[in-house]
Amino acid sequence: MLAGTHAAVNAVSLYVERGQETFHSVHVEAAKRVAVQAHRVGVERLAHVSGLGADVASPSLYIRKRGEGELAVKAAFTDVILFRPAVMFGPDDAFLTTILELLRRLPIYPMFGRGRTRLQPAYVEDVAEAIARALQRTQTHAITFECGGPCVYSYEELLSALARKADLKRILIPLPFAAWWALAWTAELLPNPPVTRNQVELMQVDNVCSPGVPGFAELGISPHSVENMLEQTLRSR
Repeated sequence: MLAGTHAAVNAVSLYVERGQETFHSVHVEAAKRVAVQAHRVGVERLAHVSGLGADVASPSLYIRKRGEGELAVKAAFTDVILFRPAVMFGPDDAFLTTILELLRRLPIYPMFGRGRTRLQPAYVEDVAEAIARALQRTQTHAITFECGGPCVYSYEELLSALARKADLKRILIPLPFAAWWALAWTAELLPNPPVTRNQVELMQVDNVCSPGVPGFAELGISPHSVENMLEQTLRSR
């Protein structure tokens, strides 16, 4: 499948474990197989999409397996280009679209914890453009890019900004993470859970770029803000 290909991108991810589809099988084993195959057939450039905060020492299984996946890919394809995007948004996504729909339905909106987790949402098209530009660069050494949007919000600030753009007046109330964990455990019994334990775990950790790590700027990209893209989406409806 990869034979004769100049460049390849692995952006496969998993957010809910089901049966043999586990974080380890997808983020580590499958990612390694792609890298091994790419190296074997002579693919010149490989981009591996991971996520901000990927860390083999994390107590979160999801984040830990992301980190292990990065190491496995590096071992198999030494010149791999790693991408760690922040939480991504775009048309009909599972993040902002879901939040906006809930804000419209709920006059009182429960926040994750006290709403203090910091987020730096990245527009999915900006991330795609970054990957394309990185693969076209003449440099062939391994490098890691962290891609976050132009603004850092607390979760509460993000909710307020979305409600304001949608002309909604909503009351935001804190809900302990323990309560969210219980709700998510129950929700995962559904075919398409509205919230998962993995998402609850991720919302307890800041999702922002690390200082000094290459990102959009190094690739000549001015990322789009949440407010601007949301305004375009609302105008088109």
